[in-house]
Amino acid sequence: MRLTPPLRRLVALCRKEFYQIVRDPSSILMAFILPVVFLFVMGYAINLDAEHLRIGLLREDPGPAAVRFEQTLRGSRAFQIHPGTSRENLVTDLSEGRLRGVIIIPSHFSKRLAEGSSEAVVQVLTDGSEPNTAAFVGAYVQGAWESWQQGLSRDQGRPQPPGLEVRTRSWFNPSSISRNFLVPGSIAVVMTIIGALLTSMVVAREWERGTMEALLATPVTRSELLVSKIIPYYVLGMVAMVVCMIVAVFLMGMPFRGSLLVLFGISTLFLGSALGLGLFLSTATRSQFNAALAALTAGFLPALMLSGFVFEISSMPAPIRIVTRVVSARYLSSSLQTLFQVGNLASIQGYALLWLTLLTAFWIGLAALKTRRTLD
Repeated sequence: MRLTPPLRRLVALCRKEFYQIVRDPSSILMAFILPVVFLFVMGYAINLDAEHLRIGLLREDPGPAAVRFEQTLRGSRAFQIHPGTSRENLVTDLSEGRLRGVIIIPSHFSKRLAEGSSEAVVQVLTDGSEPNTAAFVGAYVQGAWESWQQGLSRDQGRPQPPGLEVRTRSWFNPSSISRNFLVPGSIAVVMTIIGALLTSMVVAREWERGTMEALLATPVTRSELLVSKIIPYYVLGMVAMVVCMIVAVFLMGMPFRGSLLVLFGISTLFLGSALGLGLFLSTATRSQFNAALAALTAGFLPALMLSGFVFEISSMPAPIRIVTRVVSARYLSSSLQTLFQVGNLASIQGYALLWLTLLTAFWIGLAALKTRRTLD
């Protein structure tokens, strides 16, 4: 089959880009090594699960009720109990960050409990500098208290029928493992790096090396030049997505309940917007250093901070929530989390596909408008 001249030029330009990718160690590093390292760091090194919290315990009451409550606390997987000798020492450890909370069982606990007094209480002190952890400590102690009360009532032969029985069920991520939403979000960040950061330097590299002048002297059109820059890095990005999926599913044991076809479509549109952003920055700056810095500011940081991957978007101020609508990583992150945890959900993935299509057309169109076949 004989190719037309425009198609021959496009194939030749794509081959040149592939050769540059293979000869550039940084491209290989970002495409194949960085995703694996990033996923393992986010999946294992960073853990948001509130387990094994270091808790100080001071039991001033030697009575059996106090002893049993202490055993209930020690039996919880949420706590690492560190017995203390005095309140002062435990409070000092709490203020210096060695403990996340302190539980004090006062000396009159068993006596007042036997008398049926409402003053049979325990004291819980938490570190308010980390509000979420402090809330976890309080909730876990309350749960241990209720479990201890139920066991005490059974032993005394007077079980208390609950007025309302609450059975909590988590539909998505029932194991409440933070890795199950950190890993999909980190894939979005990796794809942003590959799409925006790498392509932000391809046109600038041509200008710095002096090869752009040679390209402008050929019959290559503006469209052929842009497409030849997009296709190789699109292939590189899709290969990186496959690597991320293999690591997440087979090495890290992540569940994947969605459709591979939906994943392919969302990844394609996301790469289109990321590649368009990178090409626009590269064309506008004509400097690899400036282009990389701009891609870091406009691509990587928004993907990390404003995609909902780490920080919940609904809790952000209204102006910031508006800004997140033009962050393409937001839609890839939410789609990946849905595909991994839930499956195919048209309301979320259709919304993501619509916005990614608009962002792809915007950034590639802007890169095309900025590209000129002139030296100035």
